Amino acid sequence: MLEIKNLTKVYGDGTVALKDVSFSVKDGEFLIIIGLSGSGKSTLLRCINRLIEPTEGQIIWNGTNIPDADPKQLRRVRRQIGMIFQQFNLVKRSSVLMNVLSGRLGYVSPMTSLLYRFPKKDLQMAMDALEQVGIANQAHKRADELSGGQQQRVGIARVLMQEPLMILADEPVSSLDPVLAHSILESLEKLNREREISVLCSLHYLDLVQRYATRVIGLRDGQIVYRGTREDIRTMTDEQFKDIYGAEAVRVGAGSITGGTL
Repeated sequence: MLEIKNLTKVYGDGTVALKDVSFSVKDGEFLIIIGLSGSGKSTLLRCINRLIEPTEGQIIWNGTNIPDADPKQLRRVRRQIGMIFQQFNLVKRSSVLMNVLSGRLGYVSPMTSLLYRFPKKDLQMAMDALEQVGIANQAHKRADELSGGQQQRVGIARVLMQEPLMILADEPVSSLDPVLAHSILESLEKLNREREISVLCSLHYLDLVQRYATRVIGLRDGQIVYRGTREDIRTMTDEQFKDIYGAEAVRVGAGSITGGTL
């Protein structure tokens, strides 16, 4: 279980990205974060695994307060919490297989990680991960030869190599077309359902939120302004919509939020 308590992040220039944010993620949940660009979604996700250092507050992961974790504890936490990035974050000139194997670096010795000499069981594990996301036949291509959707599948396979208990997905489909977006989110949903991996994901499109979320939180100016379920999103009032997106925001369709952007 993940518990966020009074989390605040203030950047060096004085920008308050998060202010007194508190919520929890139960094991096996698919929780989606919504909000405008600049609302704090990416900062929140990156604070959880300390890619960004929080200013105040607690991030408690299975009993460990991540902001206070020493290097050994942080290494263990980062093995358990995988990250999928908006821009894929692959080594473009390396093969798909080597990119996937990089997800195993937290488990191998420093020398192995430097030389990228992985045991046979890890090689098989990587091929199995690629098979699971449907691109095992691309294993020996360079990452930059793949389409955007395929590259994001490599990112998912890389996360699987960590054997994570939770996946953080930072706007993982914002650069993909609607068909590919559903395909990627279906892959995450399958992992969530079959392996009971918790997913904490930020998204731009409300039709996707309605389809995949078990629970939703809305951020505006670094604060939580909305909490609800998938069903609540479908019946969101105009007032709630504008609390998240501002008075100038316009819904798409008569009384519908399907296709609305965040």
